[in-house]
Amino acid sequence: MKFSNLLIPTLKEAPNDATLPSHIYLIRGGFIQGVGSGLYNFLPLGKMVLDRVRNVVKEELDNAGAQEVSLGFVTPASLWVESGRFEKYGKELLRFKDRKDNDFVLGPTHEEMMVSLIKQTVKSYKQLPLNLYQINLKFRDEIRPRFGLMRGREFLMKDGYSFHNNEEDMKREFALMEETYKKIFTRLGLDFRVVEADSGAIGGTGSKEFMVLADSGEDTIVVCRSCDYGANIEAAKSMPYVQQEEAPQGSFAKFNTPDVKTIDELSSFFKVNPYYMVKTVAKKALYDGGKEEVVLFFLRGSDELQEIKAVNSVNANDLVDISSDELEQFGLEAGFLGPYNLSNNIKTVFDNSLKGAMNLICGANEKDYHYVGVDLKLDKDTIIDDIVSVKEGDKCIHCGGSLCYTKGIEVGHIFQLGTRYSQPLKAEFLDENGKIKPFVMGTYGIGVSRLLAAIIEQHHDEKGCIWNKESSPFDICVIVSNVKDEKQSEIALQIYNELKAKNINTLFDDRNERFGFKMKDYELIGVPNAVIVGKKAEEGIVELISRDGQAAREVNISNIIEAVTNIV
Repeated sequence: MKFSNLLIPTLKEAPNDATLPSHIYLIRGGFIQGVGSGLYNFLPLGKMVLDRVRNVVKEELDNAGAQEVSLGFVTPASLWVESGRFEKYGKELLRFKDRKDNDFVLGPTHEEMMVSLIKQTVKSYKQLPLNLYQINLKFRDEIRPRFGLMRGREFLMKDGYSFHNNEEDMKREFALMEETYKKIFTRLGLDFRVVEADSGAIGGTGSKEFMVLADSGEDTIVVCRSCDYGANIEAAKSMPYVQQEEAPQGSFAKFNTPDVKTIDELSSFFKVNPYYMVKTVAKKALYDGGKEEVVLFFLRGSDELQEIKAVNSVNANDLVDISSDELEQFGLEAGFLGPYNLSNNIKTVFDNSLKGAMNLICGANEKDYHYVGVDLKLDKDTIIDDIVSVKEGDKCIHCGGSLCYTKGIEVGHIFQLGTRYSQPLKAEFLDENGKIKPFVMGTYGIGVSRLLAAIIEQHHDEKGCIWNKESSPFDICVIVSNVKDEKQSEIALQIYNELKAKNINTLFDDRNERFGFKMKDYELIGVPNAVIVGKKAEEGIVELISRDGQAAREVNISNIIEAVTNIV
């Protein structure tokens, strides 16, 4: 393709709202164009990169035995009601009515639609297992779209769904997809980590995320310095912490603590390590159908509540803050909350670390009073769960090594669904014994358009993008130093035509512009290699350069096609 014929509206400056390198360079390089909040057009260069990345995803999935389909972008809301996700998914699910007043949603993911497809077509275990996928547009009504393709509202996603006779076979496919995803991200040149994750609104019993390591990532990942363990902060676990300081000794009693409300104030007042304090976090839990209830979460004073874990512990859709006035209506005193003297309509959840804990200090649910010498005796009906955030320096549950935080961009997520969708949607088959069973499922997603941003976040410099050969819009760029020099133009055109004849995807910068201007565009766009046809062309010499900063080398014109072929 000749640059002069191609729509590449490169810019010197990026929009004011572009802060990440990926957003800046995708806009400046003429790859994408913003049309609304979280909405982007893909221009020719952007579509080329998107197709290259999509092809890598498709090739590896097809090699793994998955089959591509294409489902409707618009989904009947009735399927989401049946699965129980219509309300649970929240405001990110865009709901609308058609002219006949029927309810629909714009699909952010397609578990329900795929289950409906399989329900209508698969009747016997002999047709299993199946792994179907699509690479289609999705829509999530993000509350705060930002960072370009990193967090848009409309995006291209690969979503796959597998159907099995039993859980063992589902886990086999889950492991196969994990290895397939590793191949995809490795081919794209990404430095990534597979981490344990929370299943969120998708559901299921187990999931893993694929995180591209980048300081600009929105997700906090907990990783071990000594082994391969990694987990999203929402799902991270650590070894139980053992406090070296001795616990305060004393009999159970109510103690006057005037205006002492925070853990720090309490620790200073009693001169006791926060580990021996009971921190109480009050939240209002929201459920389907508009139901809500007050929940008190109890953890050690040295810990912090992890809200996703807390949501999951009470199987809620969300947790929201509760005011001191609302607490008073339930007989609770803000700043002096504790597990005693509670009314029956308040739900309580205790962190695992408090099970059997002794010699604690906690609020007395009375203004200016705390209890000391508290030994927690939790009965069998008490909800006890892991609800705290893992801290840097905590010990790894696998090897005892030190855990630390890093940042990542989520580019893939795989789930073990079990019968989470097949059961409520009554998607069933006949097993080998003639019995009716629900399908056992897995689901597997990749943010294809987000991958473009992730690649640039890891592979760029101060000049622009640096694509690898699997993702670049072109394999090579041929640049004429001086278009007005007939010899240079003739040689460059000859090289361009010979490369095209060998099916090498070539960009020919034939524009009547200064060489420096064309080089800046080349560096911004980020094609991996370029052939520079300059003054030495008359001597039979051209220059072969690499975008990633490797030394340029002179090549005899008679050998340039072979040299480029070896590279690409």
